[in-house]
Amino acid sequence: MAGLLKRAGLSLTTRILVVNVIVLGLIAFSVLYLDSYRKQLLAERFQRARSEAEITVDALAGAAPAQRRTVLAMIGARQHLRLRLFDRHGALIADSFTLAPPSFTLADPARQPWSQKAARVLDASMDMLLGAPDVPDYHEPPSGAPTPAQNWPEVLAAARTGHAQVMERYAPDRTPVITAAAPLGTAGQTLLTLRNAPEVTQSVRDARQTLAIVVAVALLITVFLSLFLARTIVQPLRILVRAAVRVRLGRDRAVVVPRLPERGDEIGLLARALSDMTTALRQRMDAVESFAADVAHEIKNPLASLRSALESLDKVEDTDLRAQLHAIAAHDIQRMDRLITEISDASRIDAELSRTTLVPVNLLSLAQALVGSREARGANGSALVDVTQRGSGAPVVAGDAARLERVLVNLIDNAVSFSPPGGRIEVLVENASDGVTVEVCDEGPGIDPASRERVFERFHSLRPASEEFGQHSGLGLAIARTIVVAHDGSLTAQNPAPGRGGARLVLRLPPFHAGEHEA
Repeated sequence: MAGLLKRAGLSLTTRILVVNVIVLGLIAFSVLYLDSYRKQLLAERFQRARSEAEITVDALAGAAPAQRRTVLAMIGARQHLRLRLFDRHGALIADSFTLAPPSFTLADPARQPWSQKAARVLDASMDMLLGAPDVPDYHEPPSGAPTPAQNWPEVLAAARTGHAQVMERYAPDRTPVITAAAPLGTAGQTLLTLRNAPEVTQSVRDARQTLAIVVAVALLITVFLSLFLARTIVQPLRILVRAAVRVRLGRDRAVVVPRLPERGDEIGLLARALSDMTTALRQRMDAVESFAADVAHEIKNPLASLRSALESLDKVEDTDLRAQLHAIAAHDIQRMDRLITEISDASRIDAELSRTTLVPVNLLSLAQALVGSREARGANGSALVDVTQRGSGAPVVAGDAARLERVLVNLIDNAVSFSPPGGRIEVLVENASDGVTVEVCDEGPGIDPASRERVFERFHSLRPASEEFGQHSGLGLAIARTIVVAHDGSLTAQNPAPGRGGARLVLRLPPFHAGEHEA
């Protein structure tokens, strides 16, 4: 059964519930079955008692009055009954136990073994658990009472209604005492039969014992399954804990967090989530280490140049040369300031975008406004920047307008820096059902296919020979891609359009859907 639960791919919650419900279900079934079985036995005994009373009444009615005592004694002895005959006034006429030796005796609880006492306690507990109706105790009425029939409600009811009446009582040993009263013809007499039925109690106890064995076996199976579940839960968790500790200590970079692909439950989901998280953390750590090394390298160059210029100032007397050294120092300071600003922006992008609320942004309007502002400031130089739209519909995406503007700024800056004098830069915006595409194409030397991914690496810069050194940090395209990826988009360098040269950078973002990004 444990294998079936595992192969079924059930969740841990379902497995635990199934295992624990088995025993509870068996116990509930056992209790209900025993109650139903007991009621069925008693119903049979009640019917039997009624039939015996009616048959005995017929036998007495067919006998002569002088023979009735003999008939009573004979039937009582043969059927193991105690028979009493009452007249119309409730006085006792005859008792089979006084006419002949008693055919049975009620057990004395004081002389029974402890097992019978325990069984009686268990019987009473089961009756209380099932809410069984109270059953009166059997007490032999005192001898010499003027109207003994008053001690037997069923006798009075039978005389009053003219129909047989059956009643149950508990003997001192808690076995059923079943009495049945039936009227005897027109003489106004009433017959009372009494039978002790210990076999009913014994049958119920035997059935309960059998079911107890079944429940015990089910309990053992449940314990086994629970231990199995505990092992299937604890053992993989310990493996994951050990792997997580090794990853935390950082003693082994090659530590592999097991993914447990064969498990489809919560443990498997946890293992794969931890494995993916560990991989992402390692990639982030490697990126941080690489970024730190690149930052140190990039800052070291202008610092060395600045230190050299400052050390030479005290030794140079020539006014023109001193002015050149001052210019070099000022340029290095500007370069460092630009580099530090770019590095700061690159470091903050992920954290800031994770807290940003995305709003609908029209990329066509954003690009047109940006290009117009750049032309007014002369930021495009001699290059001509055109913004066109392909297709119809508003190219709206969900994003941070300021960050998306930064992406377009970096793409256009990159295109302007590589464009020849008077070159044309085309910003093509296209709206489609699967998203919005923005292409920035220039007429520069283009990007070698082998370098199309490297241009997005931090501090990777292949500047044109005519551009003054230090004007760019090499972070522009890297920052642009980081922003785009944070918007669930992509930024790639692709082949130029047929019949054209230069670089072609393609930005793709998913479309905006109303209500998807609302809080």
